[in-house]
Amino acid sequence: MQIFGVDIGGSGIKGAPVDLDRGELTEERCKVLTPHPATPDAVADGVKEVVGHFGWTGPVGITFPGVVTDGATIRTAANVDKAWIDTDARALLGERLGGLPVTVLNDADAAGVAEMQFGAGRDRRGTVLLLTFGTGIGSALFADGELVANTELGHLELNGHDAEKRASTKAKEDHELTWEQWAHRVQKYLAHVEMLFSPELFIIGGGVSRKADKFLPLIEGIKAEIVPAQLQNNAGIVGAAMRAAKSA
Repeated sequence: MQIFGVDIGGSGIKGAPVDLDRGELTEERCKVLTPHPATPDAVADGVKEVVGHFGWTGPVGITFPGVVTDGATIRTAANVDKAWIDTDARALLGERLGGLPVTVLNDADAAGVAEMQFGAGRDRRGTVLLLTFGTGIGSALFADGELVANTELGHLELNGHDAEKRASTKAKEDHELTWEQWAHRVQKYLAHVEMLFSPELFIIGGGVSRKADKFLPLIEGIKAEIVPAQLQNNAGIVGAAMRAAKSA
């Protein structure tokens, strides 16, 4: 079975058809830059371009970088335009895609669902936390395989700041941090999250997961196991498609 997944991020909008039996993209993904300002209409146009690239006419799962309630309404918009808040994203995006069935969920939750089914969290019980490092820090919390949706742990306070302002990949780039300097910030963040949730496993996702060997060995003092996401930056696309299949 194939379903289309789209991952809306702070820097890019990417999507592809997904084989739901294997958790893999069936074609090379299409990516467009996230517009700035990332208003609802502008982002919807980007989603339409990505879906239209494949001539897709079936159900579409779409991630959003913020809290999504009832699979439709946007409640937070830290890294996109604030006009998204209280927008019915399912209605907007469905209309822009010509009436295709649309499912919307938090981006990190989508990545987590995919990793728990097909990747680093497969067959893992207990408390598992997936953290996506990118424009911000997304989080997906699982208790014995069940998702606790919309946790938004990137906004925990760290040294008087939103954690994602200190430890995201964007913060690494903005402050021109070395891998060692950034790993130290990530370590402090993980220690704070571990103190609150005591997970057995941290899964590190986002585009930086491709370079896990550059920073994970530098992180010390964390009791939980720490592993990179196996689906890497495609996890959100896969998870979005999985959620759309459930709703279809």
